[in-house]
Amino acid sequence: MTKIAVYPGSFDPVTYGHVHIIQRAAKIFDKVIMAVTDDNYKNTIFSLEERLNLIKACCTQKNKNIEIDVFNGLLVDYMEKTGAVAIIRGLRAVSDFEYEMQMASINKHLNRRVETVFLMSDAEYSFISSTMIKNVARLGGDISHFVPEEVAIALKEKYKEKYINKVKSNRY
Repeated sequence: MTKIAVYPGSFDPVTYGHVHIIQRAAKIFDKVIMAVTDDNYKNTIFSLEERLNLIKACCTQKNKNIEIDVFNGLLVDYMEKTGAVAIIRGLRAVSDFEYEMQMASINKHLNRRVETVFLMSDAEYSFISSTMIKNVARLGGDISHFVPEEVAIALKEKYKEKYINKVKSNRY
């Protein structure tokens, strides 16, 4: 029986922290699906297609047991559909634990067959968040130590576009 895990998220953008977690999960499970949520509460900077392309460039080329998919709705319903037995969640700091524990508990309540596996972030990545990276990139800072090169380039282009559009809209 193939053991399938799902690593869900918006991945806006994918970071070295995400890459590290998915690579470790791929050593534990036969197949890991990076499930990108299409309907989320976050204001994403990248479109779904852009996020999928960045994940593909950063995460799936070296590992044949990592797949990418899109999901909508409840994660436990997606798990049922794919036959997955575990949800992969990365923990950066103690502050992540309370929220992640609540999510794991509600998912367990919704589907008793689904387990949540927590992987601690490597200390090198423990302070990285997509939100912080976007803020640094928006202000022109160097993000090359936090994200793969493809992501750094895409963020630079995205914020250049936003800046140009803002300047155009402020013209009289």
